[in-house]
Amino acid sequence: MSLIERHWYRPRLGLTVLLAPLQALFAILAAMRRMAFARGWMAQGRLPVPVVVIGNIHVGGVGKTPLTIALLDALRDRGVQAGVISRGYGGRHRLPTAVKPDSDAAEVGDEPLLLAATGAPVFVGRDRVAAGRALLAAHPQVSLILTDDGLQHYRLARDLEVVVVDGARGFGTARLLPNGPLREPVSRLAQVDAVVVNGEQDVPLPIPDDVARFAMTIAPGEIQALAEPAVRRRPADFAGLNVAALAGIGHPERFFATLRALDIPLARTLAFPDHHAFSEADLPRDVDAIIMTGKDAVKMRHLNHDKLWVLPIRAQIVPDLADWILARLKASNGR
Repeated sequence: MSLIERHWYRPRLGLTVLLAPLQALFAILAAMRRMAFARGWMAQGRLPVPVVVIGNIHVGGVGKTPLTIALLDALRDRGVQAGVISRGYGGRHRLPTAVKPDSDAAEVGDEPLLLAATGAPVFVGRDRVAAGRALLAAHPQVSLILTDDGLQHYRLARDLEVVVVDGARGFGTARLLPNGPLREPVSRLAQVDAVVVNGEQDVPLPIPDDVARFAMTIAPGEIQALAEPAVRRRPADFAGLNVAALAGIGHPERFFATLRALDIPLARTLAFPDHHAFSEADLPRDVDAIIMTGKDAVKMRHLNHDKLWVLPIRAQIVPDLADWILARLKASNGR
């Protein structure tokens, strides 16, 4: 974690003063941009199907992708054909691009590959409106679009906004970038439709009473061999081995804590920047096994390495978020 990131949660007076002018500039620019779309000075694009934004006001990983995957599964169970659009952070794409399960992560990004593995149509593009139109042209049966991230992409008109919050980290100092971890002020929560708190809430969260609130927990699945996913191991199978954990996600300590909670002995933990492009050189050689996240695994499929193992996860949301979304959209259409 960098000095600036540590400052977001344990502020230093000197840095607070030094970064205050940049924070003020960021706040002004962000507010002007929101106002421009709200007042119609900048045009929004509306898609012909409902759009539900899954986003956050906090930088870094908070659990949006696991939530989106859980929603896709729940909507499919209810007979709803949903598609996903994403920026595809870290990908080289410029124009709207379809994501297939075997797409190259360097081209489309890592998180869209996880979403495509669900079987749902997924398109990436810096212009979410163009990506949505391309998805619907290719998959006219889609009746609902989810956006993985995109809360601040105001050019895309949306029907519902769902914000994900990390219950353990909260909002840090609650200051805007670069003096704090927020893309938008906490007051933005008063304008969204729902807030999903990921994990145990360790700090008070200023969520307005009139905003729907949901709780999300992450449950680990069976550990799989990267080279052969049908090969599974239980946590107890790693006893006595020299095990390393590897994560290139927004909050790697959450992953490491999950492995420890499974009683997997970790000789080493390796944290990389979010969306890190992994190579063979990043892998430790003096270990018996390396366990990684599903998000990291999609970038290492080219490595036929028998020491690599993946811990898949699944999100559980209470109360039922899919039912709530469908009810809200139905109510909106009835007005």
